[in-house]
Amino acid sequence: MARDLRIVTISSWEILKLHFFTFIFGIWIICKMSAKWIWDPKSFFIHQQRDNPPACLVDSSLGQHKYIKLKGVKFHYVESGSSDLPLVLLLHGFPDCWVSWRHQIPTLSQHFRVVALDLKGFGDSDKPSSRKTYRIDMILEELRQLIISFGVSSCIVVGHDIGALLGWCLAHQFPEVVDKLVVVSCPHPNIYRTNLHTSWNYRWLNFVQLPYFPEVDALRNDVKIITEYHRHLPANDTFLDAYKYAFCRKEDWTGPLNYFRNLLFIEIAENTRTIQVPVVLVTGDRDKFIKLESIVKSTDFCEKFYVKIVDGAGHFPHQEKYQQFNEILLKYLVTRNVPNGLERSPSKGIMNRMMGAVSSTVKYGNSVLDTVHKKTNGVVGSIPSIGLLNYSNIYEKTDS
Repeated sequence: MARDLRIVTISSWEILKLHFFTFIFGIWIICKMSAKWIWDPKSFFIHQQRDNPPACLVDSSLGQHKYIKLKGVKFHYVESGSSDLPLVLLLHGFPDCWVSWRHQIPTLSQHFRVVALDLKGFGDSDKPSSRKTYRIDMILEELRQLIISFGVSSCIVVGHDIGALLGWCLAHQFPEVVDKLVVVSCPHPNIYRTNLHTSWNYRWLNFVQLPYFPEVDALRNDVKIITEYHRHLPANDTFLDAYKYAFCRKEDWTGPLNYFRNLLFIEIAENTRTIQVPVVLVTGDRDKFIKLESIVKSTDFCEKFYVKIVDGAGHFPHQEKYQQFNEILLKYLVTRNVPNGLERSPSKGIMNRMMGAVSSTVKYGNSVLDTVHKKTNGVVGSIPSIGLLNYSNIYEKTDS
């Protein structure tokens, strides 16, 4: 794409591998789906009718529901806080919508003008079905125009999952519109594809490259995929029902899946500068989708960064441990700047709390220390040996 080719297409060999595994895994999952349908067709297509949105999706207590049209696409967002305050743009993940940030909007709106967006293809925003309308250059240009439409030249971007992936790309492609970046449960685009937590995740990402079948599969067993992703919500939770309403039709899945159908084929060009604005990387130590190592590796693409591990949280730390997560946001967005490099912070009992989270990181040994040494201008270069004790000085976890 244009603008110094900061975002480029992956190599032909990587594209060929993706298509090959798409075919292999696609055939396997389709056969599996067919066997389940033949065995019990009634239970396979269990689907509860949902005609009216739950009250929480249209509730205005968190902010005003507004719409804006950019290049013929209607975007829905919820806005809260004074328009005189700095802008914070919240970008949700998959499968989600603006309500993902229900715990953050009231807290942030005391200090910022907060906009919680429904990404294109999600929630009450338009849902074009064409895959090409979800190309990364189009998405980023729409986000840039959205920011400018609020009468500001730049803002703080907070993203989770897919929203964080877009935040990474936006900070590279249009660095002038990003003041600070907070990425939640998402490694850098150049790390994402090759650092999935399990082989199931990899198979699923290959499967969704197929047309039609992934949308049908998402709807089976009363949108079971929603329950699987949002396991932190009780079975009778109002917001779980809201998510199932938001994704209860086949067309509700085409747009979200189109992000994966495009984003897996792009990466940041090798000659691109590291992100110059402060970056806060937040992850849960129990995330079953994202490896801690991938978050560590992602710091290579940041000039100023801070890694925060939320103890006891999975893939949705902003919902599962929202009080601790909000403290992180206020700490680094309101009361202080992100330090240049990884901050060393003593923490009571940190050895015990870090044992599980860092055990899989130790194998990176010198490569991690090299990263830390580079980013901190040698501050921690004198660490004598590789071990858990050293990592406890590098990473800070928030109490559960």
